[in-house]
Formats: sequence, structure tokens, C-alpha cells
Amino acid sequence: MNLALSMAAFALAASISPGPVNVVALSCGAQFGLLASQRHVMGATVGFVVLLIFTGFGLHEVLHSYPIVTDIIRWAGMAFLVYLACRLAMDDGRLNIEKSAQRPSFWRGAAMQWLNPKAWLAAVAGMGAFLAGGEAELIGLFALIYFVVCYLSVGCWVYAGAFLGPWLRSPQRIRTFNRSMAALLTGCAVSLLYV
Repeated sequence: MNLALSMAAFALAASISPGPVNVVALSCGAQFGLLASQRHVMGATVGFVVLLIFTGFGLHEVLHSYPIVTDIIRWAGMAFLVYLACRLAMDDGRLNIEKSAQRPSFWRGAAMQWLNPKAWLAAVAGMGAFLAGGEAELIGLFALIYFVVCYLSVGCWVYAGAFLGPWLRSPQRIRTFNRSMAALLTGCAVSLLYV
């Protein structure tokens, strides 16, 4: 049972801490509410758990054998974060719920995890710490624990955003909020230069 608690503590520390997926979850919650943002939460959770399982079954060996792949992932992730930050910074603050490209989606949430170097580091570090041997039963246990913890963690960020939502009723406040989120995403991208 100590191993499961250690896995849960690791998953919580990695999932609840600020990062690009959580910043987007906060923004989704603020703009679209708790219910609509569950697609992002589920996508981010499933996306990470699939990454974790792949890592457990040997993807981390590929990353260690070919460090250029890690660099490509990091640079692609940084570019994606800067792209998201630019979109948020240029937003005019008018809510247009009809624009489906801006609505939270399962696939965007999942893709964000695969383009998120923080997620890759968490998957590789977690598997290295708990499952270096690649035991299928333990990988399944870790994935199940991570699923629950990740879902609740990203969901907390969405809830915080939904809580802020009523305050964000004017275009000016939305612009300020979006630009703050853009600054956080840019900060996440810049921090990846030092990983």
C-alpha cells in the first residue's frame, strides 16, 4: 500500500502544479463553465494516461536512446504554448460561444498533454521512479491512480476558472484575464528552455 500512496503523491504533485494544461483548464472554466470544460479535463486525463502507459512499456527507452526526440518534443511543445499564448493575447474579450474552435474539446486536451514537455517529464520520471522494470500489473495500477488524480487536479483548475467566470462579464475583464493567461503560458514555454 505504501507504493500506491507514493504513486498518488507523485501524481498529485505533478498534476496539480501550474502548467500549460492547467492554465488552459482555468481559462476554459472561466469562459465556458464547469460542464462544457469537462471535455478538456477528460481529454487531458486520458491523453496523459495513454502517454504514461506508453512510457511504462518502453517509450522512455526510446527517448533515452535518441535524445533528439526529446528535444523535438520540447521545441514542439514550446511552439504550441507560444501559439496558444498569442491566440489568448489577441482575443478581443467578446464571448462568442458559437466559435467551436475555441470551445474546450477532448482531442485538444489530449493533444496538449502529448505536446506538453511537463507531461513527458512526469511520465518518464514517474515510470523511472516506480516501475523501471516495466511490470504490466504495476503500470496498470499507476495508470489507474494517475487517472483519478489527474482528472481531479485538472478539474480543480476548471472549477477555479468557473468560479472566476461571473467576475469576467465585461470584455475588458476578459481581455485582462486572457492576457494574464497568455503571460503564464509564455512563462511556461520559456521555462522549458531550462529543462
